[in-house]
Amino acid sequence: MKTKYTYKEIWLISYPILISLIMEQLIGMTDTAFLGRVGEVELGASAIAGVYYLAIFMMAFGFSIGAQILIARRNGEQRYGEIGSVFYQGIYFLLLLGAVMFFLSMTFSPHILQKIISSPHIYEAAISYINWRIFGFFFSFIMVMFRAFFVGTTQTKTLTLNSIVMVLSNVVFNYILIFGKLGFPPLGIAGAAIGSSLAELVSVLFFIIYTWKRIDCRKYGLNKLPRFQPETLKRILGVSFWTMIQNLFSMSTWFLFFLFVEHLGERALAVTNIIRNVSGIPFMVAMAFASTCGSLVSNLIGAGETSCVQGTIRQHIRIAYAFVLPLLLFFVLFPKLILSIYTDIPALQEASIPALWVLCSAYLIMVPSNVYFQSVSGTGNTRTALVMELCVLGVYVIYISYIILYLRVDVAVCWTTEHLYAILTLILCHWYIKKGNWQKKKI
Repeated sequence: MKTKYTYKEIWLISYPILISLIMEQLIGMTDTAFLGRVGEVELGASAIAGVYYLAIFMMAFGFSIGAQILIARRNGEQRYGEIGSVFYQGIYFLLLLGAVMFFLSMTFSPHILQKIISSPHIYEAAISYINWRIFGFFFSFIMVMFRAFFVGTTQTKTLTLNSIVMVLSNVVFNYILIFGKLGFPPLGIAGAAIGSSLAELVSVLFFIIYTWKRIDCRKYGLNKLPRFQPETLKRILGVSFWTMIQNLFSMSTWFLFFLFVEHLGERALAVTNIIRNVSGIPFMVAMAFASTCGSLVSNLIGAGETSCVQGTIRQHIRIAYAFVLPLLLFFVLFPKLILSIYTDIPALQEASIPALWVLCSAYLIMVPSNVYFQSVSGTGNTRTALVMELCVLGVYVIYISYIILYLRVDVAVCWTTEHLYAILTLILCHWYIKKGNWQKKKI
């Protein structure tokens, strides 16, 4: 199949995204590593509260993916001056969305979680986390638009620098606030939430200063704040709306998975949180190449080179496997070494090993699945991506309801849900790229 990019060119675009995603994953790892030394209740509660926050955040991330596709298309068409308009309309919309979600979360979260969490200890710790974590909406929602700009214009090295700054900030804030250092009182799980929100604030400040100092703002139309432009926002939402809904449903079912596991006991939930964080390492590697593929697919279509799309997808799958497979092998051979990062409780480490092995096997399918799904979004047909996602999630919810709530299986078996999700997604997306009518999609 025809290709336009060499593996070296793909790597040069991907590696800053890869490093930035891994650095951002280190934020969750830091929270888990610190809270795993506070107690199992805090560890389990941070899982539910963290995914709850993530489910809302992913709406903003879904919007930014749509904006990124549009930015990449304009970049491929060399209509650079229109990129700033897309960027600022996205900022305006996400600030409004952040304010709305902050108010709704502050008002309704206690009532919702009280009804769906069975353990009162988990509930109290989760609310303590969420009440502080939702302040991060205002910072993380702006942050994703900067990511959309830099990925869409293939200037991804900036993401690496930003992520390093954010992770170091998070480690410092968490250490001080969770354990009570430098004169601060020990805040436990609330300290983890405050630390993560402050780290996101630092990230936004870095992006603003870097863009102002190092980017040609005039070229991209970033040198002045435009007025609100309904037509531009409508065009972004024409692509983004479906990714927003898709991400919300996807993360909501992920949240449902954690709620179901919580009914198996506090130990099962603590194990699941550890495995979620271990999973984040290979997932971020796979997503770096998948995200790059989606952006390059959009650029290729914008440049009129649709014949190179399928070859480019296969290139990304190969290079993703080259990085993910050695990681999985290391996890399988040295499970206790990996698990000791997240908890120093021997019984919890032993209980987590079978689930870790199940997770590793799932990534053999998840790598191509993620690349193909992001490629479908990169074509601009985000409504089609949403329909496929909803079909897969419907089967997913039935499966987790049956095996967790009805059969009450071991927590390791619960993680076979990843196999099901990846297989169904891969089948549908591969079929669409091969047979679907996406070549002439205008956005």
